Amino acid sequence: MAQYLRSVSGIDDLPEYPVSAEDRLDSHFFIQWNLKRWRKSTFRQLAEPDVGWFGFLLICEAHDEAPVGTLPNDDRLLAKALNISVERWRELCQRDVTPLHGWGLVRCDNNEIRYAHPVVTAVVQEALKSKRKNQADAEQRKRAKRLKDLREMIEKRIGAGPLLRNPDFLEAFNDWLEERYPEAQRREPFVRSALDEFQVEMAG
Repeated sequence: MAQYLRSVSGIDDLPEYPVSAEDRLDSHFFIQWNLKRWRKSTFRQLAEPDVGWFGFLLICEAHDEAPVGTLPNDDRLLAKALNISVERWRELCQRDVTPLHGWGLVRCDNNEIRYAHPVVTAVVQEALKSKRKNQADAEQRKRAKRLKDLREMIEKRIGAGPLLRNPDFLEAFNDWLEERYPEAQRREPFVRSALDEFQVEMAG
């Protein structure tokens, strides 16, 4: 991943931040932390203790920002996030190693210019990837259960088992139900009526 630059000739030269402002990690309570990388980092080894502490707090703060993984490009907001005065913040930024070490300006898809850090960005992208996978797995489990319940309803309670001999019937009927009656509870009377409607529609 390209390193972000703090000094640029103009905002048109800024890199695009790769995470959308629409993406959220609201239920994300843990940050992936590479302890060895942190211990060997220039920031960890050279930052004065107060700078190191505030830098760590900014990393944590970035995970609650929008876009996730970024920080505002505003001394007042950064000072407020750390619960210190603007004067104290600006003094920290005069150190050889500052709390914004490694951070640089980027352009976000909500048209804001904000700070981002390549390592924080990588952690956020991995967390979003894991979130999407978990969501997809959950949806797959829900779909499998719906298909199982629908099969049992058709075969054992409605007595229309021969329809299931067509290997495509169950999924086609389930998809039709989800599109036509997404909020309906699949009780037996409803499924019976919907099954008749589906068959008539397919025959026509």
